[in-house]
Amino acid sequence: MDLPHTAPPDVLALPLRAELFRALAELRRPGTTQQLAARVGRHPNTVRLQLGRLAAAGLVERRVLRQPRGRPRDEWTVAPGAAPGGRPPEAYRQLSRWLARAMNTRGDLPAIEATGREIGAELVADAGGRPLPESLHDALAALGFAPGAERRRDGRLCFVLRNCPYREAVPQNPPAICTLHRGITRGMLDRLGPNATLTGFVSRDPHLAGCEIELQP
Repeated sequence: MDLPHTAPPDVLALPLRAELFRALAELRRPGTTQQLAARVGRHPNTVRLQLGRLAAAGLVERRVLRQPRGRPRDEWTVAPGAAPGGRPPEAYRQLSRWLARAMNTRGDLPAIEATGREIGAELVADAGGRPLPESLHDALAALGFAPGAERRRDGRLCFVLRNCPYREAVPQNPPAICTLHRGITRGMLDRLGPNATLTGFVSRDPHLAGCEIELQP
């Protein structure tokens, strides 16, 4: 399923906006205005203005964090439904490198999943110790999966992935790519919620999307 383009392509025509969006996608977690300004080497006021333009275009989300002292602080993260015009999601851009790394092992499915687990842990190495639901949601959004979270009656947490960044590659080898994705999910959980259990991983038609990740927090 192709997500609707939530913003016209020229929103990212300004190099600074493109650089800020790329920085948030690489962080895979929220970043403050000051942190992002340091990453791109620009004044925080300039960065705040351009982040506001990205938020208005539906590419990033602004979150206001209340603090015990001082003024509230802005944090920014990739919006779950972000579909930057003509730019592939982070997970798709990295897929060939991840697959090459997995194939350098024995190449069987257990080895591919084990490599995916290593990759997943690396992707969220700087998670910042936030609660599992928020941190996993933000990481999946930054990778281009357009996640939606649902709480089941039995307390389990389910993420429905409304976009498949791998959809062009899956038909070539569905078992390998879906196994790599499951391993990446396990690896992210190892970092973000080591006490959580992956209780379900349901693959769907990549062009229709809707894969499900079910967790017992």
